[in-house]
Amino acid sequence: MSIKQNPDKEYADKVRKKLKENGGYCPCLLEKIPDTKCMCKEFRESEEGICHCGLYIKEKD
Repeated sequence: MSIKQNPDKEYADKVRKKLKENGGYCPCLLEKIPDTKCMCKEFRESEEGICHCGLYIKEKD
């Protein structure tokens, strides 16, 4: 399994800026709890796919 950053650098930079402004919590989720801290629990536990904010992509090798 591999985790990659979104290849769209401009988009990734915007999301990272929002993460910084939001204290490291996913800007796409309303609650600020440990489970929504980037990388969110839902993404960490998924087998593959894209995280809520689109910053990370998880692929099976």
